[in-house]
Amino acid sequence: MAAEEADVIVVGMGPGGEHAAGRLAQAGLEVIAVEARLVGGECPYWGCVPTKMMVRAADLLAEGRRIPGMAGDATVTADWSQVARRIREEATDSWDDRAAVERFTRTGGRLIRGYGRITAPGEVTVDGRVLRARRGILINTGTEPNIPPIDGLAGTPMWTNREAVEAKAAPGSLVVLGGGAIGTEMAQAFVRFRTQVTVVESRDRLLAVEEPEACDLLRTVLEREGVTVRTGARAVAVRHDETHGFTVELEGGERVHGEALLVAVGRRTRLRDLGVGAIGLDEDARFIETDPWMRAADGVWAIGDVTGKGAFTHVSMYQADVAVRDILGQGGPPADYRAVPRVTFTDPEIGAVGLTEAQARERGITVRTGMTRIPDSSRGWIHGPGNEGFIKLIEDADRGVLVGATSAGPSGGEVLGALAVAVHGEVPVDRLHHMIYAYPTFHRAVQSAVADLRS
Repeated sequence: MAAEEADVIVVGMGPGGEHAAGRLAQAGLEVIAVEARLVGGECPYWGCVPTKMMVRAADLLAEGRRIPGMAGDATVTADWSQVARRIREEATDSWDDRAAVERFTRTGGRLIRGYGRITAPGEVTVDGRVLRARRGILINTGTEPNIPPIDGLAGTPMWTNREAVEAKAAPGSLVVLGGGAIGTEMAQAFVRFRTQVTVVESRDRLLAVEEPEACDLLRTVLEREGVTVRTGARAVAVRHDETHGFTVELEGGERVHGEALLVAVGRRTRLRDLGVGAIGLDEDARFIETDPWMRAADGVWAIGDVTGKGAFTHVSMYQADVAVRDILGQGGPPADYRAVPRVTFTDPEIGAVGLTEAQARERGITVRTGMTRIPDSSRGWIHGPGNEGFIKLIEDADRGVLVGATSAGPSGGEVLGALAVAVHGEVPVDRLHHMIYAYPTFHRAVQSAVADLRS
């Protein structure tokens, strides 16, 4: 069978891959896209969009329960079936990507279903079908849930984020392995729908990559809402039967039980299956290393989760633009990761940008920090119940500029845009102190945090 040729072969049609493939095709290049699952990737079907529908519904329940003493009286009855219906009908079309496929093919691109493997420089093979790229290959294969080698776990009807999103009913009880962003968001969403939830995290705190103040705050809130949190706890065995559900044995002998088990201990790439050794890359590496223009090898670009620069759709889309400009020879600025914003959509939301205090110190930066509590701000006081949170600023004291910030609160993302611009632009902290801030917004708490930093 003769090889099929195109200017660019895009392997993986997650958000960044779909965006890049469409732009390249619109620019007049011949593009073949390869995707084994759904065009659009994790985000619209099992990630960003449906999980935020779950969070939104859970937050509405929490707000309804806060009405007494603030606005009258209310009785709230949770019904997961309404969430499940909305996810199926409004978000995912019951996990049908027809609209996304048509959106891409209208640009002139061609889609091939199947798993693509790089079999030689400039060559991708899909189920025996050989594709050759005249200009290059763009990799956007993303990641998949990491399933740890825990005794007894394999073969059980465990959940990953996918099964949790597809659930038609909230389980009576749930054990969550992993206290990162996915684990904590899911834990809070289900506990607000009256599921008994236990979170098991092997590290010493939840959201271990964020500021410890954020981790402590979130733990306090989750436990108050009824979540049982076990940190510094490692699962060593899992047992399942149809009658009793899941039993998870922890190191030291403690056992926790749940009707369902959600495994959320991170995600992994599959570089060996992708065949990156054929282009001189390390198949055993965790991620694909790229230069600032997203070049991974001669005639190969990589974007998205597979690059290890943050498992976020906004990073993948940003990298897609950089790669497209490079492929088309348009120039422009290279990728810059100084100010990558991130949000954990719990309540309170945990929004952060740039370096944490610990990361800044590890880099040898002379650190000065400032923090203000949201309840002490005028906006926080007005907000009332559910106003827990803080704003923390990380200053490079030698240069007097902001290098990181965390905003935790009822709307942790409200000030994140301003803080991201400040970190990216290396805005002098004194300038943040002497700005005019709108009233009443959480932005004024930034001013208070600067004052604390200067005190």
